[in-house]
Amino acid sequence: MKKVINVSLAGRNFTLNEDAYNRLQAYLDHFKAKLTVPDYQKAEVMEEIEGRIAELFFDEVGAGARVITLEMAEKVIAELGMPDGSAEYNNTESAPGTAPEMPRGPRRLYRDLDNKAIGGVCSGLSYYFDIDVTIFRILMLVAFICGSAGFWIYVILWIAVPKAVTPAQKCEMRGIPATAENMSKFATSK
Repeated sequence: MKKVINVSLAGRNFTLNEDAYNRLQAYLDHFKAKLTVPDYQKAEVMEEIEGRIAELFFDEVGAGARVITLEMAEKVIAELGMPDGSAEYNNTESAPGTAPEMPRGPRRLYRDLDNKAIGGVCSGLSYYFDIDVTIFRILMLVAFICGSAGFWIYVILWIAVPKAVTPAQKCEMRGIPATAENMSKFATSK
């Protein structure tokens, strides 16, 4: 018989075996210690990591009341990796290695506020279609000069396309996996 612990990650409730809980807690503590972002950004990065863990656990167990086992926790930890680039968390301190090349994932369309000229629409489109942002800016300018359609297209996209605010959204916008290492690169400053 094993103990189970109820936890809340990113507003979702999960039931974990005691050994899975201890492993996950040790991983989160180790992850926070390895972060290389300023202290005022650590809380935001940790919230993003917990949110990603919750998504992965939800994908694993669904809406059912299954218990998260140590094997499931290990799988999630291996997928997320560490902010220093190592692919897997081990209880022993090891020299950071290089993570294997991750395949590009599907991209989502967001407005890029980090590389914006006006509203980030052209920059977001450039990431989505993997084309230089200058091309989109020139196309929008030409469409605006040739008639009012360019202005209205830009305004509609500005309203309809969401902003890439969180590190996970910035990873999705670029089509890279939302791992711990990738999300730590896009920690937002306040």
